[in-house]
Amino acid sequence: MSAVELVLPTKKVAASRKNPKRLIIYSKPKVGKTTALAGLDNCLILDMENGSDFTDALKVKINNLSDLKAYGTKIIEAGKPYKYIAVDTVTAMEDMVKPLALKLYRDTPMGRSFTGDNILTLPNGAGYGYLREAFFNVLDYIDTLADNIILLGHLKDRQIEIKGKEVNAADVDLTGKIKSLICANADAIAYMTREDNNKTVLNFQTSDTIICGARPEHLKNQQIVISEIQEDGTLKTNWDKIYIE
Repeated sequence: MSAVELVLPTKKVAASRKNPKRLIIYSKPKVGKTTALAGLDNCLILDMENGSDFTDALKVKINNLSDLKAYGTKIIEAGKPYKYIAVDTVTAMEDMVKPLALKLYRDTPMGRSFTGDNILTLPNGAGYGYLREAFFNVLDYIDTLADNIILLGHLKDRQIEIKGKEVNAADVDLTGKIKSLICANADAIAYMTREDNNKTVLNFQTSDTIICGARPEHLKNQQIVISEIQEDGTLKTNWDKIYIE
């Protein structure tokens, strides 16, 4: 087999995407993440914490990794019909992958004699590496099921120091390096807030106290009203401002 000939570019190569392949949205509980997602056409919600029971949506319940694999197989057999797939939530998914992390460890020579059921009890934090591996194995699998992946997460308050003063900062509720890696690999991260009880807003504006930002030009440093209740009580969503044609 002949080697592929490498050609050096002589001019700028055009961008291959406009919209985020992987979008993270996080917020406090009950702000309206799932409700807003229900307004995104052809978006399948993988409900991992029973948060969609009161919402009419394109959704399936995922109680364990066996459920995820079974639905994933169905999606592939159907020709991957969904334009978007949303994980609700990655915080719940982190707990869900712990049995897989345990299996990964027990499959190693040093883990064969391990009789515990919690990988995170290993000394010196050794179990977190296997948790990370399991988490991203599952996330990489989900990535293959649709062109656009949306990851919902919960808010984690943390203390940071700015100019010698401790202030509250908003962060995604995930463990250590999982959080760092998932944020680094996301094309956009939005912090969702509710305004006036009628609007929910996605904040992509990077700051010292809020973890957010975006690579796509139309999302950089933006605050976008993603859903708003109309006078007749119906909910209007504005996903066309996130995923542009």
